[in-house]
Amino acid sequence: PPRLQDPVIPRGTRSPPSHPQRACSKFSYEGVREVHKRRYLLQPMAVEVFSNDGRNYLLVFPRGVRNKVYQRFLTIAPSLADSSESVSGQNPNASVEAGSGLLSGLVGERSVTQRWVHGEISNFQYLMHLNTLAGRSYNDLMQYPVFPWILADYQSEEQELDLTDPRTFRDMSKPMGAQTMERLEQFQKRYQDWEDPNGETPAYHYGTHYSSAMIVASYLVRMEPFTQTFLRLQGGHFDLADRMFHSVRDAWLSASRNNMADVKELIPEFFYLPDFLQNSNHYNLGCKQNGIWLGEVLLPNWAKGDAREFIRVHREALECDYVSAHLHEWIDLIFGCKQQGPMAVASTNVFHHLFYEGQVDIYSITDPLKLTATIGFINNFGQIPKQLFKKPHPAKRVGSKPSGDTNPGASAGPARDCLFFHHLDCLTPSPVPLKELKGPVGQIVCTERGVLAVEENKVLLPPGFQRTFSWGFADLSCRLCNYDTDKAPVVFECMWEWGPLLCAVCPDAKTVVCGGTATVLCVWEMQGGGKDRKPTVGLKQ
Repeated sequence: PPRLQDPVIPRGTRSPPSHPQRACSKFSYEGVREVHKRRYLLQPMAVEVFSNDGRNYLLVFPRGVRNKVYQRFLTIAPSLADSSESVSGQNPNASVEAGSGLLSGLVGERSVTQRWVHGEISNFQYLMHLNTLAGRSYNDLMQYPVFPWILADYQSEEQELDLTDPRTFRDMSKPMGAQTMERLEQFQKRYQDWEDPNGETPAYHYGTHYSSAMIVASYLVRMEPFTQTFLRLQGGHFDLADRMFHSVRDAWLSASRNNMADVKELIPEFFYLPDFLQNSNHYNLGCKQNGIWLGEVLLPNWAKGDAREFIRVHREALECDYVSAHLHEWIDLIFGCKQQGPMAVASTNVFHHLFYEGQVDIYSITDPLKLTATIGFINNFGQIPKQLFKKPHPAKRVGSKPSGDTNPGASAGPARDCLFFHHLDCLTPSPVPLKELKGPVGQIVCTERGVLAVEENKVLLPPGFQRTFSWGFADLSCRLCNYDTDKAPVVFECMWEWGPLLCAVCPDAKTVVCGGTATVLCVWEMQGGGKDRKPTVGLKQ
């Protein structure tokens, strides 16, 4: 009904009345891996459902319904009771909406933060975990995962990037609006001189945000479905060519120096997806005033004209010692203690008040024009992530501890060139065997409860890893076994029709992908299985 949809779904995102669309997605409760409470339009009205097969959905509800749906999931979905793993790298029982509960979880012994500080997970992985914990999602362009600009060298003629020179990198302790002294002074003057005759808008440094639906769509405009998203946001046509994303160098200069209305950061695709830099669909993106037609994104010299090389070097830079030693400073600005309050003012990091959660309740606005304007502002200009840390974020332990800013990128000893492996000589073997196997090792899995291993011709079934799928028996059968006892309560005798199995993998608890001498790859789905009956297996494709 319109009375329920209007406050929730902005008018700009709806399909035209002449083209109604009804989408329906079904997933079994057994296939639900996790459910997290989420915000939508800065309101606590959504849940995000993560499935075992990799799919995930953002579901938005009218006010008062979300919590009931969430509790229903917790009651019915069996896998939600397992707190050993989480897509956020954190105990799934940690609340992402109650600050005290989240903080107590983050500073725990096995928290995702401590794992990062001790070098157990990469910088990219940790940033993705923080984005997930803060409610950022690939399903919501208004709250898309945000990543930092890490480099400042996009103009030099050098063919190689010097990751030992601090001048190669941006200042991670300052927001994008404070990367140059000139811009910093202008933004500080705006804040100091701010006056609102109506008293409704507090002082702020930035009236635009570092992440919004338009920023994400402009970065990914060369790829579908983001091309259509960009066109919809632009009213059905591409923007002026001079305003389109066409050069990494120009994008950096605009966000860090030249444009007072531009303080945007990056998105995760800058570190793993070369396709968005290429105009593989040959879209006509227009011609700039200087006569240059837009096509592929122009890359810095150190990328050697290759999008894959740009991604490789950019990812390498993200994981280097300098960024590892300073990334916590950027986390303080986006997710931590300098996100809001007096420390945000001191750090020149205050945004328009409508960017922050809790500043407006769209259900309390009775004026239809003001309601539409507020929803449009939140929808189009961006949203501040949920604050995760109240205290300064700890620094990551790297090969050598930097002293001030003298040479933070340098590491002592010959291990400097080993960007991802430090002090291997300090590794010592376990005093006792983790598990004694009956034959050669076939698979090793690291979980929260320890390291698990099985013999060859066996694979562990996620997410609990309490069972194994095994093959290679004389009768060509396959078996489901208990990991601890190795007993086989279930035997499958129908899979031999495709010849002896040579390999298999289990992406989730219900699916087996296997291949063998028949040179055919088969996908089997396990069904049923309960207290009174054993599971069966059927060919899915």
